[in-house]
Amino acid sequence: MSDLHYMSATEALAKFASRDLSPVELLTAVIARAEAVEPAINAFAETRFDEALAAAKAAEARYASGEPLGPLDGLPVAVKEEAPIAGQRNTLGSLPLRDVVATETAAFVQRIIDAGGIVHARTTTPEFSSAPVTWSRLWGVTRNPWNTRYSPGGSSGGSAASLAVGSTTLATGSDIGGSIRIPSSFCGVVGFKPPYGRVPEVAPFNLDHYCHEGPIARTVADCALLENVIAGPHPSDVASIRPKLEIPATLEPVAGMRIALSPDLGCYQVDADVAANTLAAADRLRDAGASVQEVSLPWDLETIARTVDIHFGMIFGASMKEINDQHADELTPYVRRLVADAERVSKDDFYAGLGLEAAIYAPLGRLLDEYDALICPTFAVPALPAEYDTDDPVEVNGRLVERWLDVLMTLPFNIASRCPVLNVPSGLSGDGVPTGLAIVGRTFDDVTAFRVAAAHEERLPWLTGSGPRPAL
Repeated sequence: MSDLHYMSATEALAKFASRDLSPVELLTAVIARAEAVEPAINAFAETRFDEALAAAKAAEARYASGEPLGPLDGLPVAVKEEAPIAGQRNTLGSLPLRDVVATETAAFVQRIIDAGGIVHARTTTPEFSSAPVTWSRLWGVTRNPWNTRYSPGGSSGGSAASLAVGSTTLATGSDIGGSIRIPSSFCGVVGFKPPYGRVPEVAPFNLDHYCHEGPIARTVADCALLENVIAGPHPSDVASIRPKLEIPATLEPVAGMRIALSPDLGCYQVDADVAANTLAAADRLRDAGASVQEVSLPWDLETIARTVDIHFGMIFGASMKEINDQHADELTPYVRRLVADAERVSKDDFYAGLGLEAAIYAPLGRLLDEYDALICPTFAVPALPAEYDTDDPVEVNGRLVERWLDVLMTLPFNIASRCPVLNVPSGLSGDGVPTGLAIVGRTFDDVTAFRVAAAHEERLPWLTGSGPRPAL
């Protein structure tokens, strides 16, 4: 029972159905774990344990009568605080918004609740989800449970950290520049950036094609379970895709599949441990019967950074301008820098940025026309320091990288936003934190990405059985 808080969602559901486990027992174990580790990692912005226990008792009664509410009934789900839930705080991690309470619930969160998921906690983010680490003046510093000197990543850092440490069973994330995949990589969990439009988003960011909501979990099957609940068209979101796509419960093997491997995406400096673990992941997929071939991409960091600066400036930075004008003294320095950078972006830049986006996708599109999927490191280094700020340099193999965007290997796949991307753990670094493998599918081909992820996970189990776990 000491490991009950690490039980996978799919196993818990089977035990609920057989009456070998109660939702109350699982939630009690998860809450006990949270109370033990929260002082060290600070993954939760808010907890709702009393309400959650009442919901778990109701789920227990439904299983006793053989009438579960839906595919998540009785499972603890930590929801990233950026997603509104009516009647709950929706601060976006910002001091000036500390008293804001949501009046509506995001469509994808409502689907979790309707499916029986129990929202026992809201997870921490950086302010306005705008950094690759998770700290803010409102919530303080969230830390990586594998090594608390490091960050769990951002912006879905609280979600990934809580999964890694066992204080939730499932979690949600959002991703505008890597915010699902970066924390999943740093914390050794599975995170999925669905193609743009797969999961309904709250306006106006539903019309930002860099922006995605998605699932984070400890196993590939759990990730698919949550994705199948939250995905699908919704009348509130004109960009949401019809028809609904389901990830099948049984995934076909990868034998015979052609997979492209790029250890550096053609332009990134990559930490030696990250690179070695990526090559080891490729070997696992070869063992599974796939043909994995190293390829090159003609990308360069200047073009990627310029493209992202334009897009973030026109949308992300602009969205924070008003609050910066009124409350700059209360905001984090990384938010103030984003707003200042946005001031330098013009409408002419916006038009030029569209051309840059097309030019970045073109070689990737040709590559994925030849291969079934692409694998690469999720992030250039294993993790960033817990209190890292975006004007700090990053050390890679003994050399300093000055620009924070130049270690975010996630960015090209927000530009190529219709490509699904899964992060799975690829190994441990010398600092004891996990590293991540990104699995990039063809546009809207989610199922193939899950097939590759499942084949890799079969050969490198993580946070299950005898797999590695944080010492915390």
